Amino acid sequence: MGLYRAGFDVVGVDIKPQPRYPFEFVQGDALKPSMRLEDFDLIWASPPCQAFTQMSARWRGKGGKADSHPNLLAPMLDLLSSRSRPWIVENVVGARKHMPRHVKLHGGQFGLRVHRPRLFAMNFLVMAPHARACVDPIGVYGRRADGRRLFSRKDINGKVSIQRAASSATEACEAMGIDHEMDWDGVREAIPPAYSEHIGRYAMLALGLAEA
Repeated sequence: MGLYRAGFDVVGVDIKPQPRYPFEFVQGDALKPSMRLEDFDLIWASPPCQAFTQMSARWRGKGGKADSHPNLLAPMLDLLSSRSRPWIVENVVGARKHMPRHVKLHGGQFGLRVHRPRLFAMNFLVMAPHARACVDPIGVYGRRADGRRLFSRKDINGKVSIQRAASSATEACEAMGIDHEMDWDGVREAIPPAYSEHIGRYAMLALGLAEA
């Protein structure tokens, strides 16, 4: 959605059906695309992040589910690294060692009610907005949207802040600046459109389709 707002016509590719996807959709393996990548001005890739999340890091190496998540980030970077046209690869902060050149974006930079930091590797210049703290953030992750208390934190002045989970998919969408309908499974995997719109506008500059 953010790329659409930045001026792009969007075609989505995923190996699973995405019935709520609001643009043209092709079901298939993104690492073996059925279309010619050369026909697109910009490629955006968001490989599954479960192999790099904090929860996986806590349990990795113990023979459980955390060790079963595939690392699709490295092959995606290999696929795109030889492209001269603009590309972006997004993932969680835990993937930083696999993304040596990246920009970090979070919700506070865009006035959102989620922190949701993400890393973006790309082959063109992108400047991060001024860093601002996220005010009264809510959590958009977990198995369900139930409004539960996630954690509390005390700052250096002794003030206690409490983060709770979103109480519904609708509240989660509002917190992330998403104005189209998504269910909980969709929104908890999404990134705020403000991130991709910000990067998309820099991509337009790199392509010579917009002026600074």
